[in-house]
Amino acid sequence: MTTSPQQQSPLLDASGVAKNYGAVAALRNASLSVLPGEVHALMGANGAGKSTLVKILTGAISANAGRILIRGEARDIRSPAAARRAGLLPVYQEPSLIPDLDVLSNLRLTGTPVEPFRAWVRELGISDLDLRDTARDIPLAILRVLDLARALAVEPDVLLLDEMTAALPANLAEKVLEVVRRQGDAGRAVIFISHRFVEISALCDRATVLRDGATVGVVDIVPGVEEKIVELMLGTRIEKTKVAARAGQGAASAPALPRIAVRNLRVGTKLNDVSFDLRDGEVAGVVALEGQGQDELFAALAGSIRPSGGAIEVDGKPAKFAHPIDAIRAGIAYVPGDRSEALAMQRSVRENIALPFSAALRNWGPIAMGRERATVASAIQRLQIDTRAQGEVQRLSGGNQQKVTIARWIAADARTILCFDPTRGIDVGTKQEIYKLLRELAGNGKSVLFYTSELEEVQRVCDRVIVIFGGRLVDIFSVEEADEPALMRAAYGLPRGAKADVGILADPSANPSDAPAPEARP
Repeated sequence: MTTSPQQQSPLLDASGVAKNYGAVAALRNASLSVLPGEVHALMGANGAGKSTLVKILTGAISANAGRILIRGEARDIRSPAAARRAGLLPVYQEPSLIPDLDVLSNLRLTGTPVEPFRAWVRELGISDLDLRDTARDIPLAILRVLDLARALAVEPDVLLLDEMTAALPANLAEKVLEVVRRQGDAGRAVIFISHRFVEISALCDRATVLRDGATVGVVDIVPGVEEKIVELMLGTRIEKTKVAARAGQGAASAPALPRIAVRNLRVGTKLNDVSFDLRDGEVAGVVALEGQGQDELFAALAGSIRPSGGAIEVDGKPAKFAHPIDAIRAGIAYVPGDRSEALAMQRSVRENIALPFSAALRNWGPIAMGRERATVASAIQRLQIDTRAQGEVQRLSGGNQQKVTIARWIAADARTILCFDPTRGIDVGTKQEIYKLLRELAGNGKSVLFYTSELEEVQRVCDRVIVIFGGRLVDIFSVEEADEPALMRAAYGLPRGAKADVGILADPSANPSDAPAPEARP
């Protein structure tokens, strides 16, 4: 943005916006002013009202109060079509393509011009898209990019991106950030929701901060502003301490027998000859770029797919999982990054957490309701789950929904937790709570396998880190060795000591997919 804010009139100006769900106030007094050519961050802890405000601006829901001006003209936005006509277009956290339709049919459904869409898809780093592919068969990361390309193809005045880079691999995320930066060239604006400060600092001009449904501050993005934003988000200064991740914690006190042993595991052409141990009392991290086999590894361990070769041992005994229930009976629970996969959204917090109690019944008979209630209440208290809207889990913020998913398996006393990007799209405060919880689980003798798309989380949570590239385990790092540059080099298939430009705008074409993979360290 080249013109100072004092010389410009807002492209979008929302003030006094409020939204109630019964007795719950999702928004109380939210304001947002966005200038032409600006990338404007919208920030706040989970439950602060960010997504609610975006949905109001884009016509997905109606406000109970407030005013919205577009280029100085008051607009009554009561539907997505009205928002689209006003030049406001969102890309939400979850893909909006209809799963049973192919890509071309989805484009026709929204009146999206095909050729501009194709051009943006290529610009965003995807060169092999077939418009006849059914949406449900396309990986989540690619669907998110297609959603963005579909929005860009109609050239909106204001593009609203809700956690756009969450769950994207580094190469796709970098392309997205490059494209977002260029939106101001034609006088357009972007509202950017992200919990990654590195993205906010590199991309945004200003930030509006929400807390408890109200706007509490607007700040310029300058060096060192992160602490001020966190104070505004949380209302109090949080201590910036790293969660203890003691290297070798699990190995030092663990028995000789690993909790889970993976031996030469293969899943089709996606995962090939992967071997490692996971011990009680350990948090083992998994790092990989998109599509390198990590999805298949977790799915095989969770019983969702059957390996095509190799072996899985649990407590020294061969284990074959034909169904997720087999893994659950072996004490292995899966926490997905996509909360909707794990939760019954129209059910209550208690029902969702208590689900394993019902699933464990072998015979007809009364459920021990007293024990169930006590266990569920203990899990809710332990994770500090906000249950003000517990009539339906879908009313909770994303962070509280993820807490419910984890609480379910704490209540069920699962011995091994498979966490696949569990902090995706979650605010900084809730992330800290989940980091602490995973360390506590390990301290109590549980084992955790933790995939993350945010490399900085490794130092906060893990004892060791497994890196997968091209379907193979290419390296294992201790937590002391696992700094972000080393992990990124390994994730791109480069051996230790190799130099590579893997900054925020690194060229993903530098990925040496045909480079020989280094040997995995024992």
